[in-house]
Amino acid sequence: MEKKVLYFEDVREGDEAPPLVVPNITRTQIVKYAGASGDFNPIHHDELYAIRAGNDRIFAMGMMTAGFLSHMITDWVGGGNLRKYRVRFATRIWPSDTVTCKGKITMKYTEEGKNYIEADTFAENQRAEKAVMGTIVAELPSKAKE
Repeated sequence: MEKKVLYFEDVREGDEAPPLVVPNITRTQIVKYAGASGDFNPIHHDELYAIRAGNDRIFAMGMMTAGFLSHMITDWVGGGNLRKYRVRFATRIWPSDTVTCKGKITMKYTEEGKNYIEADTFAENQRAEKAVMGTIVAELPSKAKE
């Protein structure tokens, strides 16, 4: 399937990204992410350790959720177009949570002959609690240069 290109001329401030939904986060996904990232903090895979540390149970790494958000962003603006990505972690994602990633263009401008958008992005759970909030800057291609 061919990816749709997001052109500068086709976007407006207030436009929203197609959301990315990751349903029912599993303990297996969390452990797989630990292996892929090298983050073996036992709070994410050892139930007893997590409980003794004051949690209800294990929870996902913040960077795992930021990774879901990154996936949504690069699907939206194109992987090679992202110029800046900042995130802030706000709450935890627990096993069985559903994560929904969203974004909204806040600014559109041209600088030194290049076309940019800025957008607010976030990943939230099924209770609409934002787990990760971020901002991006992306350089978009122009139809005139294609």
